[in-house]
Amino acid sequence: MPTTTTRAKSQTSGSTANQKMGAQGTCDLQPTVDLIEYAKTYAREKPEVAALWCLGIGFVLGWKLKPW
Repeated sequence: MPTTTTRAKSQTSGSTANQKMGAQGTCDLQPTVDLIEYAKTYAREKPEVAALWCLGIGFVLGWKLKPW
């Protein structure tokens, strides 16, 4: 069983460029995956700014969606 989990981990931790390559060698457009990867990279590089963005978005959503 260790080989299956090792293989699964190596497949999931591959680069996004390799994951986007189709059977014919063309890149498939995946904007959602690209946006999530960009957000993760940005949050790793600038955690303070990402935390402030989350706080601001949460504040605005809480203010606009309050039940009363």
